[in-house]
Amino acid sequence: MGVAVTKERFATMKEFPEFMKHPTNRIATSSQSTPGVEGYVFDGADGSQMAFWTCRETTSSAPHVHEFDEYMTVVEGCYTLIVGEERIPIRAGEEYFIPRGVLHGGEVVAGTRTIHAFGGHRADRVVKSSNPLE
Repeated sequence: MGVAVTKERFATMKEFPEFMKHPTNRIATSSQSTPGVEGYVFDGADGSQMAFWTCRETTSSAPHVHEFDEYMTVVEGCYTLIVGEERIPIRAGEEYFIPRGVLHGGEVVAGTRTIHAFGGHRADRVVKSSNPLE
């Protein structure tokens, strides 16, 4: 028996699905560059990470730099990436690549949701896994 595909299943979502927000994947506040965000992280076998962030308030991301590349896409809202003096608004459906070593920060509008891929370890979890293989 298949699942019926209806228009309602493809309605605009205001939150990431619950399965993506398991408490063991919650990003620790100390690993956040932006105050007032809720984030969850998933690890790749090669040490890369994917992070899903929901910004609950309009705020700024502190300037920071990574030793690895970063790819980001905005799912909902707007994140204005700041690289040097350049301000780059990234809106829903748009994406951006930030090479390793580039100092960047930004400004985010409340309600914005973003997905990031990092070429290395970017975020620590609130709850450490009990898996002895990690």
